[in-house]
Amino acid sequence: MSSIYAALAQAIESGELVAVVTALSGPAPGQKILVRADSSEGSLGDPALDTEVIARAKLSLERQQCDRFTAQQSTAESPIEIFVDVHVPPPTLIIVGAVHIAIPLVTFAKTLGFRTLVLDARTAFATPERFGHAAELIIGWPADCLAEQRLSETTYVVTLTHDDKLDTPALVVALQHPVRYVGALGSSRTHAKRVAALKEEGLTDAQIARIHAPVGLKIGGRSPEEIALAIMAEIVTVKNGGSQR
Repeated sequence: MSSIYAALAQAIESGELVAVVTALSGPAPGQKILVRADSSEGSLGDPALDTEVIARAKLSLERQQCDRFTAQQSTAESPIEIFVDVHVPPPTLIIVGAVHIAIPLVTFAKTLGFRTLVLDARTAFATPERFGHAAELIIGWPADCLAEQRLSETTYVVTLTHDDKLDTPALVVALQHPVRYVGALGSSRTHAKRVAALKEEGLTDAQIARIHAPVGLKIGGRSPEEIALAIMAEIVTVKNGGSQR
């Protein structure tokens, strides 16, 4: 049991999405399993039960929500109460493009508890005066900068530059990682061209289908602040597992 606690502490410290399954009743109350997206550690004392609860816990990891349910164990007369405690690292929003929309988007994201990074190679836009409220302002080619970041299940990426040389390579990087959200600014016609370019880069239809484009909920936003609000609303919707459109 101590090894599970040690592994949990290490996972939380490193910002890893992880879940702890605990038997609340049955022959071995208090027994735990540590579950990651691709591995698990520990046992509730029954291999068949372990298989069932680990599968359920991985669904909880995908939703990033805790869960409580009952499961049947062959040696128990009544169903066993199971609790899945999901530990979700603080979310990170990475914004590609130090454009005007990005300024209120950083403000909204920061207010909602997101760590915000702004990436752009254009020093005329990417200035501390414009983005002093971001956690990090990184000047460089966005694709290269993205590749240096930890892109995980609690990462959200939005491309805003309207420049294919900046947006498309960044999308290629983001879509090859398990980020929770990828959004891209632009019209439906622009996105159709983007899809063709991404296919030329070798991305699959399934990867490309993860892009939210045109980005943001349909609230009729026109000003930079309204568009940023629509984007942030869509991100929160995805974060909370709600309907995306």
